[in-house]
Amino acid sequence: MSQHVSVRVGAAAPTAAQLLDFARRTAADTELVASLPLDPEGRTWVRLDGPGGSEAWLIGWPPGTGTGWHDHAESIGAFATARGTLREKSLAVRLPSGGWRTLELTDGVDRSRVLAAGRGRAFGQHHVHEVLNESVTEHAVSVHAYYPPLPLIRRFSRTGPVLRLEQVERPEDWQ
Repeated sequence: MSQHVSVRVGAAAPTAAQLLDFARRTAADTELVASLPLDPEGRTWVRLDGPGGSEAWLIGWPPGTGTGWHDHAESIGAFATARGTLREKSLAVRLPSGGWRTLELTDGVDRSRVLAAGRGRAFGQHHVHEVLNESVTEHAVSVHAYYPPLPLIRRFSRTGPVLRLEQVERPEDWQ
């Protein structure tokens, strides 16, 4: 008796540009954005189906909230602001993947950008940043997508030029 095995060949992994396109299109979906419950005290989020097996999130940001410094391990990603304005602070340096707890950053590695509604940005692996809603009165909403789905997030504290690894979170910590 012969057996037939069907092998499904998946589509290519999404690129950072494709993740950004998805984030922008999703951020423009006013009905979806309006459906996100907003909490005055803390961030809220809903998981979305991202393209090509990516992980995606719709996130609500109360006034004055942020992520703190973090990275997305080996994942590439993108995000777009759907409502309000977000600031992204990032580091133009690749951190070692392991074996350290404290690093002293050199001058000139800090970057900052403001992303108003409709604006977004893509990033590669090992991207270290923090995202902030600096408004004192208005919620912000954004769409984020990562590929491969986040295996972990490393969280950092920062005092001047000193970056310290504080915590490693796994998917079960945020899902």
